[in-house]
Amino acid sequence: MAAIGRLGAFLGEVRTEMKKVTFPSREEVVGTTIVVLITSVIFAIFLWIADVVILRLYNGLNGIFE
Repeated sequence: MAAIGRLGAFLGEVRTEMKKVTFPSREEVVGTTIVVLITSVIFAIFLWIADVVILRLYNGLNGIFE
């Protein structure tokens, strides 16, 4: 029975803490989502270019030493 009392106290504390939480507005969520998407695209392009350069260097060096 003590576990039920502790559970009730815990849930009461959860409710109190949840009242303190401030959630972002729709505009903030949309704005940060756009920033994340743009950043992801930029990094994807950078990694693609780096991959192409490294692959060409590797193939070039491999052709020289064969």
